[in-house]
Amino acid sequence: MAVRVSAPTAGVAAAAAAAFLLLTLWGSFSSASQELRRPPAKIGVIGAGIGGTSAAYFLRQRFGKDVQIDVFEKGEVGGRLATVSVEGKNYEAGGSVIHPLNLHMKHFVNMLGLSVPAKQGGLMGIYNGDEFVFEESSWYIWNIIKLLWNYGLNALRMHMWVEEILDKFMRIYRYQSHDYAFSTSEALLHALGGSDFLWMLNQTIDKSMQKASFSQKFINEMVTPVMRVNYGQSTSINGFVGAVSLAGADSGLWSIEGGNKLACTGLLEASKAHGISGTVISLEEKARLEGRSGGTRKLYEVTYNSSMGLRSDLYDIILIATPLQRKIANITFRSFKPPIPEFSRPYQPIVATFIHGQINASFFGCQDPSQFYLNAIFTTENPNLFFNSLGVVSPVQNKMDQILGSQVWKIFSPESLTKEQINLLFSSYDAVEEKKWLAYPHYNPPEKCPPVILHDHMYYLNSIECLASAMEMSAISAKNVALLAHHRWYNKTDMIDQEDLHERLKTEL
Repeated sequence: MAVRVSAPTAGVAAAAAAAFLLLTLWGSFSSASQELRRPPAKIGVIGAGIGGTSAAYFLRQRFGKDVQIDVFEKGEVGGRLATVSVEGKNYEAGGSVIHPLNLHMKHFVNMLGLSVPAKQGGLMGIYNGDEFVFEESSWYIWNIIKLLWNYGLNALRMHMWVEEILDKFMRIYRYQSHDYAFSTSEALLHALGGSDFLWMLNQTIDKSMQKASFSQKFINEMVTPVMRVNYGQSTSINGFVGAVSLAGADSGLWSIEGGNKLACTGLLEASKAHGISGTVISLEEKARLEGRSGGTRKLYEVTYNSSMGLRSDLYDIILIATPLQRKIANITFRSFKPPIPEFSRPYQPIVATFIHGQINASFFGCQDPSQFYLNAIFTTENPNLFFNSLGVVSPVQNKMDQILGSQVWKIFSPESLTKEQINLLFSSYDAVEEKKWLAYPHYNPPEKCPPVILHDHMYYLNSIECLASAMEMSAISAKNVALLAHHRWYNKTDMIDQEDLHERLKTEL
């Protein structure tokens, strides 16, 4: 049976249909207007370390081939990835090892056609200032027996504990592969491990491991030495960076043939970014008139000192990929409302000293040098010790080609070694080279991370160092900030700070 629609009812239906059509057209227009927003013309990246160069690479992926990307660097490309020359051969002086689960770094190496040298083995000892509390043996079973005798199941439990943390941390690659971004370092951390990870960020690694029922003896003798060699600090650092440090003591660590800094030069080239050699002095927000429309366009003016003198240029988006610490990057922020806050977090001074010489075995209680077989020595907390660690290192090129005779040792210490201290450690030596770093943040939980978003379209990549400082952390932050900058430019808020991503992505697949 046909249904007859009365005139008033038909009029209402027609009006509703028209309204629906209008809303649909408006929604399409609104959506299109977001997508058709003018792309940025120029993006500036300050810093050409692994963070800045990988950011340039990810920015090119997100914003396309037409945007101009400039990367400012006051020193050499590579930043805290650097080498030092000892008698004609180069050695890693900065970030030196990469974990096998560092997927961004692995991708960079494969994409750039870089190679990884064969790994050299060696034996490690832990020295407390008087004696070795643990010495590795070439017999694997004997090492297991000694660990069980001294520490029970603590070593095995630690491996499982770190593995569980790494499993949650690996979620970041899934989130980033689906283009999700986070506006704060805490939001990123919470998305990976929830309140447990945030709790670790605000407690020491000592307290975190005590809560997990590790013995104090194990923490003092096995965990502390790892913190000292990786971060130049004790178990008073935060629990999350402590777990990252323990992961960095795992087997399977690798580096790049020719030096890890080759990843930076390769990424800079792959991004087709323009490298600018110069020291950035200031950043200032500017407004420029937009043609006949009478509107204004907000830009950022970068003023920098180069070989051509003082220069400046304007950018739509700025990424700061260097620590905003006055001794590292002394950048002034002008005319920002509200003002950009000062970042007072100190960075940990560390000295890497390279010595080509013969180790003084008697210093470590071994009277027969021929019986001294260790090539890596870690230390426990002891105010009388003037070094954190020392170990034999290989050149970045032809790693199997050692200098004939005595070996090259790399010593980490909080201050420069004196001649008297070098004479204590070495019975003879031919060359000494030193590299001083403000290497990583001084961790002092509870942590307060600097903002990632400094201004409308200005971002701070190194905020992530409050969680942990490492090559892969910088690469993760670089992709996060590139995604964040893209989504905020095109107002794609649904891709930022989404909750329950882990469960959501599991159901989508």
